[in-house]
Amino acid sequence: MINVIVAGPRGKMGKAALEMIMKEGNLTLVGCIDRKNDRTMVKDIEGLPAFDALIYENIEECLTETNADVLIDLTTPEHGYNHTKASLNHGVRPVVGTTGFTEDQLQEITGICEDKGIGAVIAPNFATGAVLMMQFAKWAAKHFPDVEIIEKHHDQKLDAPSGTAVKTAQLIKEERTSKVQGHPDEKETLEGARGADVDGMKIHSMRLPGLVAHQEVVFGGEGQTLTIKHDSMNRASFMSGVNLSCEKVMEIDTLVYGLEHLLE
Repeated sequence: MINVIVAGPRGKMGKAALEMIMKEGNLTLVGCIDRKNDRTMVKDIEGLPAFDALIYENIEECLTETNADVLIDLTTPEHGYNHTKASLNHGVRPVVGTTGFTEDQLQEITGICEDKGIGAVIAPNFATGAVLMMQFAKWAAKHFPDVEIIEKHHDQKLDAPSGTAVKTAQLIKEERTSKVQGHPDEKETLEGARGADVDGMKIHSMRLPGLVAHQEVVFGGEGQTLTIKHDSMNRASFMSGVNLSCEKVMEIDTLVYGLEHLLE
C-alpha cells in the first residue's frame, strides 16, 4: 500500500484523483494540501469523498505529520514547483501533473532527486492516449517534416501553450530536420496569427469553456496530410496514468519527465 498526499483536492483534477484513490486498492490517502479548510477532515468538505484524512494549509506540517510515500500535485505551475521541492526535501516522492516547469527548474529538481536518491515523476499529460499521440507524432516526423500543433483546453488553464504541446514539439524536433515552414516572405497582419514558433514549426492554443484537453498534430506533404488527434472528454482519462506513476515512482531514483518513460 502506498500512502499519498493530494495537493489541490477541491480542484477538478484533485477531485478526480481522490475518486481514483477511493476506487483503487493500492493507494491510501493520508492528507491533503489546500489553501483553505486547515485541519478539516476531507469527508467534512462538501463534494469530496468520505476520507478520514486531514487537510493542511501548510505543506511543511502536512509532510511532517503524515507518513506519506508520494505527493500527487495537480495544482498550478508555481505551487507545483514549490510543492515538488518541499516533498523531495522530506523524502516524499512527487507525482506532478502541473505543466509550465522551465528547463532550469527541471534540472534543479533532477539534482535534488539524485542527491536524495529518490524518484519524481512530472508528466505534461497523464492520459495514455495522449502519450501515444506524442509518440506517433515523433515517428511521423521522420517522414513529414512540415507540421503544426493545435492544442485546445478549457478557459481556466493558466499556461499556453500546454505542456503536452511543448513536449510534442520537443519529441518531433528530435526526429525532424530543422526548417522554417511557410513562405519566406510570410507576414502576420495581426501579431500572433501564425502561433508560437518552435524550431520553425507552429503551435496554436485555443481556450474555450466546454473543452477539457485536446490536441491535433497536423503534418503536410506533397498531395497529402496526416492528422494525429487525441481528446480527453473528462478528467478520469488522466487517472490511470496518475495511479501508474504512483507505483513506478517508488522504483526510481531520479526525475522522470513524461509518462511514456513509464509505459512498457
